[in-house]
Amino acid sequence: MSVDSGICHGLINIIYPLARRVVIPFHFGQLTVTGQENVPKTGPIILAPTHRSRWDALMVPYAVGKPVTGRDLRYMVSANEIYGLQGWLIRRLGGFPVNTGRGGISSIRHTVELLSNGEALVMFPEGNIFRNGEVNPLKPGMARIALQVESSHPGIGLNIVPISLNYSQPIPTWGCDVTVTVGSPISVADYSTKSVKKGAAQLTHDLHTAMTNLDKSYPQNCSKKKLL
Repeated sequence: MSVDSGICHGLINIIYPLARRVVIPFHFGQLTVTGQENVPKTGPIILAPTHRSRWDALMVPYAVGKPVTGRDLRYMVSANEIYGLQGWLIRRLGGFPVNTGRGGISSIRHTVELLSNGEALVMFPEGNIFRNGEVNPLKPGMARIALQVESSHPGIGLNIVPISLNYSQPIPTWGCDVTVTVGSPISVADYSTKSVKKGAAQLTHDLHTAMTNLDKSYPQNCSKKKLL
């Protein structure tokens, strides 16, 4: 079965401003973000956040979406998050499903196509929501896809941007504080000189390390910027 995705800008122009100015500020307490300058303004990028809550789908564009970086975001999400009203919204906000257990050739092809066209793509490398407050083992598929894009388009300049999403409660409820920390981009080209297997393993390891370091900085982060 083929996979496709699109962006309904009419819906985005309603949903994101409503979420940014009303829903998120009303539901959450202190909202802080650092490192937005680390998101490249042009060229293909994979935004790689930790996955702590279904709120992440709104918190990522709140922190690094078009109002902040000028870039539309596309989303690869697990197939079990694409049903019902949530699934209807995700598809129209640029999302498409992937079966994290078995993968999916059509989803991978669509991902490669988006990145080859210079899109900004959100992929949750842990593959599912985890509420244990740790960066869990990353799925190897992201690194393999990234290396495939870089090898088929030499010099394209694909970057992976690690992001830490932290909520003050395991299951965010009203008044919960949120901190989003955006790390320095990782150049995929630096890993393309090795075999695909070794390059993907090293890239996955380094991304996990970067995400873990961002997570560790959460309680001590004193240079937070409150979003208005």
